[in-house]
Amino acid sequence: MEIINFAETPSLVSQYMTELRDVNVQGDMMRFRRNLQRIGGIMAYEMSKRMAFEKKPITTPLADMQADVLSEQVVLGTIFRAGLPFHQGFLEYFDKAQNAFVSAYRKYREKENFDVFIEYIASPRLDGKTLVLVDPMLATGVSMELSYRALLTKGTPARVHVASIVASQQAIDYIRNVFPDDSTTVWVGAIDPVLNAHSYIVPGLGDAGDLAYGVKE
Repeated sequence: MEIINFAETPSLVSQYMTELRDVNVQGDMMRFRRNLQRIGGIMAYEMSKRMAFEKKPITTPLADMQADVLSEQVVLGTIFRAGLPFHQGFLEYFDKAQNAFVSAYRKYREKENFDVFIEYIASPRLDGKTLVLVDPMLATGVSMELSYRALLTKGTPARVHVASIVASQQAIDYIRNVFPDDSTTVWVGAIDPVLNAHSYIVPGLGDAGDLAYGVKE
């Protein structure tokens, strides 16, 4: 399994990541959503370099030629709710992709203990396709795993790309054990070292859903 960490090479992703993390910028929800979207677009572009293309004959105003077009059928899978602007960034590049949506949420049994529940899934058939599964925060990895297993009820993809803005090292280790090693690539804006007692990533950026759409009750 390949782990691609954008933080290892400074780029515009670093700038957008800084704004996502900075409490002095986070009050602007529109900018927060836009930065999620922009990172999604950059990841989609880089991801496309790992995908298969085929030649297609086209005609320009001056001549006939062979052009490269994506030959993989991409399905963009997103975990509600913070995943929506991140998803849109991918969709602007993979504009012919089919789309899948999963709701995963934490239900706390005690102050620091919770279970993850899947309540909703809408997806096309996945057999033989390329699944790009996106969620901004990869904290424990459990929500990503359960969302993936829920989507497998719609078929088995040929390849899987897992994309997150910030992941914990614990989640990366977890994903290595529960996703198929030979057909999965993980893309992250940064890998942070630890989780706190509430399983939030530290230093992280806080609750991405609240920062994108407002605090929930």
